[in-house]
Amino acid sequence: MKTTTKLLLTLKLFTLALLLPNSATAHCQVPCGIFDDHARVHAMLEDAVTVAKACKLMAELEGKTDAQSVQQFIRWTNEKETHAQKIIKTTSDYFLAQRVKTSMEDYNDRLLAHHAVMIAAMKAKQNADVKFAEALTKAIEATGVYYPGH
Repeated sequence: MKTTTKLLLTLKLFTLALLLPNSATAHCQVPCGIFDDHARVHAMLEDAVTVAKACKLMAELEGKTDAQSVQQFIRWTNEKETHAQKIIKTTSDYFLAQRVKTSMEDYNDRLLAHHAVMIAAMKAKQNADVKFAEALTKAIEATGVYYPGH
């Protein structure tokens, strides 16, 4: 291969790499047909357990002012936020964008159930009380009826 051709190919590949997204997440919005809705619900329930655990451990650290306790409190706050946001993202980007269709007979019920998950996740982010994490789990479980296991 000529040096000019190699250089041109390298430049094209470099340009392509710059144009592609830097990260990929599971089930973007490409219609690949590989769906496991039940697994998504299960993953959201695991995220909700993490939110609840974070709330519980944050409550145990309340009032402690030593550096280690403050650091742990911040770390648990960050984990709570991250896992609640993952639930919001899965609900909006996966379920609402791809799985809840206007042609469904129970569209309004599904829409309301998924919206309730997003609201519960938002409230779990805003509050440290474990009751908000419990409400989040219940909201996720309510959507789970639409996605039974295999």
